[in-house]
Amino acid sequence: QDNSFEQFIINYCNEKLQQIFIELTLKEEQEEYIREGIEWTNIEYFNNAIICDLIENNQTGILAMLDEECLRPGTVTDDTFLEKLNQVCATHQHFESRMSKCSRFLNDTSLPHSCFRIQHYAGKVMYQVEGFVDKNNDLLYRDLSQAMWKANHSLIKALFPEGNPAKINLKRPPTAGSQFKASVATLMKNLQTKNPNYIRCIKPNDKKAAYIFNEALVCHQIRYLGLLENVRVRRAGYAFRQAYEPCLERYKMLCKQTWPHWRGPARAGVEVLFNELGIPEEEFSFGRSKIFIRNPRTLFKLEDLRKQRLEDLATLIEKIYRGWKCRTRFLLMKKSQIVIASLFRKHA
Repeated sequence: QDNSFEQFIINYCNEKLQQIFIELTLKEEQEEYIREGIEWTNIEYFNNAIICDLIENNQTGILAMLDEECLRPGTVTDDTFLEKLNQVCATHQHFESRMSKCSRFLNDTSLPHSCFRIQHYAGKVMYQVEGFVDKNNDLLYRDLSQAMWKANHSLIKALFPEGNPAKINLKRPPTAGSQFKASVATLMKNLQTKNPNYIRCIKPNDKKAAYIFNEALVCHQIRYLGLLENVRVRRAGYAFRQAYEPCLERYKMLCKQTWPHWRGPARAGVEVLFNELGIPEEEFSFGRSKIFIRNPRTLFKLEDLRKQRLEDLATLIEKIYRGWKCRTRFLLMKKSQIVIASLFRKHA
């Protein structure tokens, strides 16, 4: 109920994670269909980039305003910080405050004078402005870091690298908000180089008890996790997509024309393969570089056919090997019999 600076930066991190989820699932997937020349009707979704910009913008963002208040000379209090927010963010559609000049919030008695509210992707959150300035300031003084760096214990020394005399920096230490912002930026950069898989956990009730299902709570989580938009894109789109070369390599054994070797372009081979298997045309589409399969059951069918074909091929290989082994043994015995018979007749 009482949210301060700590919850603010946690929610900022959640917004950034939600943003990358949107970019890698909803936005990227729809852009891929257009890129591949697949017929597609764009599905609208809310992009929370506007909320991230409200918090992290280098000039008008809340973190920038907080850093400016912490670093400027003169009397600085949490109230002056809130006043600056009201001046800079007063007209922002996701920012609310009792002191705001925007008439929409003047009659909102649920919002105290010492608070501001942000309409996050997951819903509105009210923050107590008290303590923001003090918590944002880095109170770890330089001489303390130097003293800890001189400790004999290797772990303590490693925790305070800024105390190394060779790395003394006379600049003012970065604020907690700027450090956290830099860490989040590094995390986002790292995630964008990966191929993440998402696991969404739904909490059925607040009591953490079994056999209790709070429908309102579950619906709220589904909305703010972006699952509704994701399901709409998935239903309208394709469940599976793969480049033509690996697709042909994996399933070419299912068609006599493509097995064991296909002489020609990979896309043409995939077309021959799908036509031979009799897969309905509405179940797949050919992109510029990939094959798109609409329903998972079509992919499951391909996998089942491949599994059966592998078993058949294994049986064929076993049969040929056993035949070769028995024939080799038979020929050896026949040759031996002829040698024995010729030597017997010679001495007879």
